[in-house]
Amino acid sequence: MNIAALIQPRITDREALEEFSDVLTDQIPNLERVIAQLRRQPRDRDLIATLFRGLHTIKGDAAMCKVSAGVMIAHPIETLLARLREGEFAFDDLLAEVVLLALDRLELTVEALIAGRSTTPLRLPELVGGLEALAAKPAEMLDAESVRLIESVTGFRPSQAQISSRTKQINAPFDRAADLQFFQSLALQFEARSPLFKGRNARLLRLALDTNAQAGKPIDPVQLEAAVYLHDFGMMLIPESVWLKVGKLNEADRLQMHGHPSIAAALLQRIPGWNDAAEMIAQHHEMPDGGGYPLGLKGESICAGAEVLAIVDAFEAVTLKHSHRGQTRSLVRAIAEINACDNQFATDWIHHFNAVIRRTLEA
Repeated sequence: MNIAALIQPRITDREALEEFSDVLTDQIPNLERVIAQLRRQPRDRDLIATLFRGLHTIKGDAAMCKVSAGVMIAHPIETLLARLREGEFAFDDLLAEVVLLALDRLELTVEALIAGRSTTPLRLPELVGGLEALAAKPAEMLDAESVRLIESVTGFRPSQAQISSRTKQINAPFDRAADLQFFQSLALQFEARSPLFKGRNARLLRLALDTNAQAGKPIDPVQLEAAVYLHDFGMMLIPESVWLKVGKLNEADRLQMHGHPSIAAALLQRIPGWNDAAEMIAQHHEMPDGGGYPLGLKGESICAGAEVLAIVDAFEAVTLKHSHRGQTRSLVRAIAEINACDNQFATDWIHHFNAVIRRTLEA
């Protein structure tokens, strides 16, 4: 933080400063409306993205117009909003007050510079120092740091209602047990579409978690469980005549099928705390040789959770195909087919999966 630039901001280009003032006049009312909407819809990722872009624009314009105080105020807020966008924490009233306070002080700073007034009453060093500290704090410390920031800049402590708002808003999105219960209910809806699917989710979950455990649990089991429940959720939005079709799919059908991983992944990306599961779902039809879909990813570009999900999902499908042979014979045929597809699955995970199946057959 450049203290001197905040205590005694200098005008290096008056015309550029006035242009920046016009930018703020256009941008800040829009951002205030977005913040008001976010207070009502704190999980709306489109609104969060709009707020982030708005702050990024203000920072860029401040740099272009040589308003260093504007850059110093906007940069830590942008950092904080990037973390919000990644789902580290939820938007709440306290965060809204911090952003609004910063925008207000930025606007007042520019007005003071244009009018030739002192910016000392605006407490810019306290503001920027507090914003930088806030941007670096872990999620569980944001409330306390936000309160300190607001009080040091304004002299007033936020209301208890504002301080308590995160407890109300963040517990629900990060209550992983409740989320999993909801995801499981969606999976059971899909399972109910066909009597052939009875018990499918339980089988997939057991195989996925056991395979992960066999490898030493390199994948977060909770994220993997969520991915198992929702990896085929997108199929529910595709006509049953397509995904239950007997025989070859035509090109239109294939395009619909190839879009199903993205549907569930997009759903999870909008729920804070489930980005890893979303990535697993998005990639579970990719192949090490690049022959999968929807992006044609190769090798190490595919996350471990997706590799496990691909194996257990294919195994379930092949087991179902051979179910008329009886359980033991269908398992034997399925494991033989899975191992024969050396270009479709990750070799390391096949090794761990085989160990799990071997124990199953022995039992």
